[in-house]
Amino acid sequence: MRHLTRSLSRLHLISVLLFSGFFIPSLLGAQPYGNIDGTLLSYLRAAIEGNPHRIALEAEYEAVKSTIPQAASLPDPTFQVTQFVESVQTRTGPQERIFTVSQRIPWFGKLETREAKATFETKAAWYTWQNHLLMLAKQVSLEFFEYAYTYESIRLTEDIRNLLQQLEPIVEQKVSVGGNLNSLLRLKVEIGKIEDKLLSLKQKRLQQSAELVRLFGWVHHELLPVPVWEAPANFTPDGHFLAGGIAQNNPELQSLLLHVDARESAEELARLSKYPDVSLGLNYVDLGDRIPGSSLDRENPWGITLSVNIPIWKEKIQARQTEAKSKKIAAVHHYHERFLALSTELAVSLLAHEDAQRRLKLYGEELLDLAKQSVQNSRNSYENDKATILEVIDSERSLLELQLLYWRAVTDVWKQRVTMQSLTNQPILGKFKATQEEQP
Repeated sequence: MRHLTRSLSRLHLISVLLFSGFFIPSLLGAQPYGNIDGTLLSYLRAAIEGNPHRIALEAEYEAVKSTIPQAASLPDPTFQVTQFVESVQTRTGPQERIFTVSQRIPWFGKLETREAKATFETKAAWYTWQNHLLMLAKQVSLEFFEYAYTYESIRLTEDIRNLLQQLEPIVEQKVSVGGNLNSLLRLKVEIGKIEDKLLSLKQKRLQQSAELVRLFGWVHHELLPVPVWEAPANFTPDGHFLAGGIAQNNPELQSLLLHVDARESAEELARLSKYPDVSLGLNYVDLGDRIPGSSLDRENPWGITLSVNIPIWKEKIQARQTEAKSKKIAAVHHYHERFLALSTELAVSLLAHEDAQRRLKLYGEELLDLAKQSVQNSRNSYENDKATILEVIDSERSLLELQLLYWRAVTDVWKQRVTMQSLTNQPILGKFKATQEEQP
């Protein structure tokens, strides 16, 4: 079972949040960087191999699993020796010591119910472990896409800075022949602001890299490599399918359901506590030397004992039953509360995904080309003295803003798909209605 659960956990983590159709092309030609080659798959592998909390939960599951044979076993038998300080004289000789062996046997159904309770708790621990793997994969994936977006922000901002820097010689030449000095000053101010933004973005990238490395369980690190990603294809999620997947496949809910079953077993144990347990024993009396002159046959006597505990304290029994019943009710309502919360999270994610895809289409197919054309026109007009430097700067700034909005939409689409898949714990690509629209 241990091998099976480990295999399943790795299968979950590798398939949980990967849309293989989107990332397989990116794996080709990826350059290794230790255990990280820039792909999401490599990030997930690093997390599952080294995340300390994942390792701790696996050990906790192994510990809980060991409670099943303990719960299914009878209590340990007892062995007792009674040594008489003063021997009890009998006709056949003095009684010097008594040996007693006894075994406690729980009332009918108690042992089976304890085993069932331990089994439910073990299964719940397994799903708790799986849920952590799912949440770990989700967190790594969300951090990955934010890290990728920061890289795109740096790349695009550097491109705009380089374009503005290319304008400096042109503006300086215009100033040298009597042009407006303010144009050069405004250009340098804009370049300075972009340089400041670049420094902030690079600092942010360092922080994001450090957070990812923490999830990998690494003590020290270098800056993680450039993420390998691409814009997603256009898909419309099947909301009804995803909603059904929450109840059926979400490991957190499965764990909570098993906790309800365990509470039901605990309630049954509380009901059975009013019945006594039975103890069977064997006594063996060791006799000393025979009485001188006695002609009686001498054999060490033995006997069988039977004892039961008497559960007469009704208040204690009723309190135990009330406790078990209340815990079961709490477990049931906790399950419903989490089901509603996860269902609401899915509904919000579906709406956010729809909005992100709308923005992706708007910026990618309609506005970016216009902004690029506007930048080129502004540069040409400025070189021909038909536009001011402010118009060039505004057009460059507008292009950068639209490019960032486009990649923000790309990031949001991926993050919502990650969220939807983490809620349903199953591949959802095949359950999307594809429109197969080409990405820019």
